[in-house]
Amino acid sequence: MDGPGGFPRRPRWYATGVANIKVGTASWTDKTLIASGWYPPDVDTPEERLRYYSSVFPLVEVDSTYYTPPAERNAELWVDRTPAGFTFNVKAFSLLTQHPTRTAALYKDIRPTTDKKNVYLKDLDSDAVETVWDRFLQALTPLYEAGKLGVLLFQFPPWFTLNRRNKEYILRAKERCDPYTVAVEFRNNRWLGEENRAETLDFLTSYAVPLVCVDMPQGYRSSVPPVLAATAPTAVVRFHGHSDRWESKNIYERFGYRYSEEELREWARRLPRLAERASTTYVVMNNCYRDYAQVNAAQLARMLQEETPSG
Repeated sequence: MDGPGGFPRRPRWYATGVANIKVGTASWTDKTLIASGWYPPDVDTPEERLRYYSSVFPLVEVDSTYYTPPAERNAELWVDRTPAGFTFNVKAFSLLTQHPTRTAALYKDIRPTTDKKNVYLKDLDSDAVETVWDRFLQALTPLYEAGKLGVLLFQFPPWFTLNRRNKEYILRAKERCDPYTVAVEFRNNRWLGEENRAETLDFLTSYAVPLVCVDMPQGYRSSVPPVLAATAPTAVVRFHGHSDRWESKNIYERFGYRYSEEELREWARRLPRLAERASTTYVVMNNCYRDYAQVNAAQLARMLQEETPSG
């Protein structure tokens, strides 16, 4: 029996036609997604939503970990509620990507004494920073041990520009997270602009750090071009949409973009070429408003199957 939007109630995962490509979305709990009717009416608890989502897609990106460090118990529940072979990509905590971080989101025993609502990595002493790393990574142990941890997504801010210090930070993060896989997404054009692109790709390839390719609005301070490159055995592509309100403070205006079939078809032709150069390719629709990401992810998976027919 089909659920809302023509999705089977307990379907098999959408086959992509390319064995090493997994397609999914960022988040399964967004309030506008729940309100959209994508989940069947009887799927009305956090547990049931994850079980349903993981019966439809083989991959999800956990975005909540950017705002608040995860708890190990949550990771255990994610393992229990998803089938074998399911993958979680996890977004790194904002403090670890050098973004402003809500003071209240820090572990209580290491919060600095301050009236500031936000703090930065530089505002904490080295012991406190080490504690954040330890606890963040430890909480993901259940996912890793179950074979369900994909990549840790380090999405760096626009002021994280191309220089030696930031290259060294990427390498320290890679070493600190080992044996987990760190993938990096840039929001500063110097990394992937034509002048420095070769240098950046050579750097990432030399140390086997996956580059996150992004499809996003162009012409803004945080815009980077959609460079498809496999710099490590794992490749990652994230779709942010093409909203003309990219700099809006309203997250749904920024990401509320529904891809057309023509746009997705072009990517369905390009992605297999990337997958040929990687052992695993993760494709994440991050146009999270209502069911836009889920509908587009299903469309893209079907197109990939058509582009690479079996036999």
